[in-house]
Amino acid sequence: MADAVVFDMDGVLVESEHLWERLWTAFAAERGRQWGPEQTKSCQGMSAPEWAAFLTDFAGAGDSVADTERSVVDGMIKALEDGEIELLTGAREMITDAAALGPIALASSAPRRVIDAVLTHHGVDHHFKATVSSAEVPRGKPSPDVYLAAADKLGVPATDCLAVEDSSNGLRAAAAAGMTVVAIPNPGYPPAEDALAGAAYCATEHDAVRRYLLGKLKEKEGDRA
Repeated sequence: MADAVVFDMDGVLVESEHLWERLWTAFAAERGRQWGPEQTKSCQGMSAPEWAAFLTDFAGAGDSVADTERSVVDGMIKALEDGEIELLTGAREMITDAAALGPIALASSAPRRVIDAVLTHHGVDHHFKATVSSAEVPRGKPSPDVYLAAADKLGVPATDCLAVEDSSNGLRAAAAAGMTVVAIPNPGYPPAEDALAGAAYCATEHDAVRRYLLGKLKEKEGDRA
C-alpha cells in the first residue's frame, strides 16, 4: 500500500538522458577533451552543481562552475523549445492517473530551471504537489536527500511513498530513502544489477508501471474505507 508517488524526471517522464550526454560531450570537445561513456556514467544522478564541477575540472579550460552549468542548462532549454524533449509514451497517463488517487511529487537531478520548463511545457506541472531538484539538497543521488525532501514536502513518510526511477543512482537513492522502488530501466543507460535488486517492481512499459502504481494507491484507499 502507498499514500503517494514520487517520480524521477529524466528517463522516467521524458527522453532526455542522451541530451545531457550530448551537451556534456560538446562542452568538453569545444575545450579539446574527449568525453566518453565512463564520464557520463559518473555524472548520472549528480546534481547540477556536482556535474558542473566534474565537467569543469574534466574540461580543464578555466571556466567557472557556474558558467559551465549555465552553458549546459541553456542547451537543455533550447532542446526543449526545439521539441527534442518529449514525454515518454504513457508518461502523461501515468502522471494524471496517479495524481487522481494520491499526491505526487518530482525528485529530479535536473536543475530547477529545467524541471519547471519541462513540466510547464508539457502541461503537467499542476499535477505535482511538490518538486525538488537535487541542487536544492545537500547531496545528489545516490544519496537519498532529494527523495526525503520530496516526501517531507508532501507531508508523507518516505516509507509510505512509491518512487519511480530508471537509473542506477536514482534507484539506489530511492531505496536509501526507504521508499518502495519501482523501476523502469533505461534501455540506453541500463541500471546495474545491484541497483535493480532493490526494486519491488520492474517493467519496461509505462502502462504496466501505471497499473502497478494505481493498484498500490487503491489498496491504501480501500484500507481507509
